[in-house]
Amino acid sequence: MPWYALRQNYAAAVEAAGGLPVMLPHLAACAEAYLDRLDGLVITGGAFDIDPALWGADSRHATVSTKDARTAFELAALTSALRRNLPLLGICGGEQLLAVALGGTLIQHIPDEVANPLVHEQPQPRMEPQHTVMVTPGTVLHRVTGLDRLEVNSTHHQAVKTPGTVLQVNAVASDGVIEGVEDPSRRFCVGVQWHPEYHVGPGDRALFDALVAACQ
Repeated sequence: MPWYALRQNYAAAVEAAGGLPVMLPHLAACAEAYLDRLDGLVITGGAFDIDPALWGADSRHATVSTKDARTAFELAALTSALRRNLPLLGICGGEQLLAVALGGTLIQHIPDEVANPLVHEQPQPRMEPQHTVMVTPGTVLHRVTGLDRLEVNSTHHQAVKTPGTVLQVNAVASDGVIEGVEDPSRRFCVGVQWHPEYHVGPGDRALFDALVAACQ
C-alpha cells in the first residue's frame, strides 16, 4: 500500500527553533484547509523532479523522475502560503518549486548544462559539507545568517536556471549554479538548494530560527 515518509530531522529542526512541526499528507484538495491552520510552511526536498512542463520546457531530460501527485499538492500549498503571505522555507526541491511557481525555470541536469560543474550529488554523508556557497550581500539570507560564505551539503542534479521576475538570487556556488532565492518583499520567503535540516553549519540553524520567528 502507498505510504508517506519524511526524515525526522525536518521536524526536529523546526522543533529546535521553537516551532510545532506538523507533517501534511499530499492531498491537493485539502491544501487550503491545511493552510487555514498553519503559521508557516516548509516545502521539503525529495528524490524526485518537477515536471518540466510546469515551466514550459519543450523537452524532458532522460534523468527526470517525477511524483506528480506530490508536486500538485506542494504547488497548491505553496501558492496558498504565498497568497496569505505566510512565512515559507523551500528546501532543495522546495526551492526549485518556489522558483517555478513564481515564473522561474530549472536546469534539468547540471552535468549537461553547466561547464565544469562542482559535484552537486555528494558521495559522503549529508551531515558533512560538500562545497561553499557565496551569499549575496543585502539579502534576507545574508541578514539571517550573518555570513558571506556558507559550507553546505549538496544532493541535487537540478537547480534554478532563471529565478523569474519576483525572486532574487541570494546564494551562488563557485560554478555559477544558483543555490538560493528569496522574495524580500514578503514576511519570510526563502529557498535554499542545500539541506539545512542537517545543521551542517551555523547558517542552517539560523534559517529555521528566522522562519519560526517570522511565524510568531
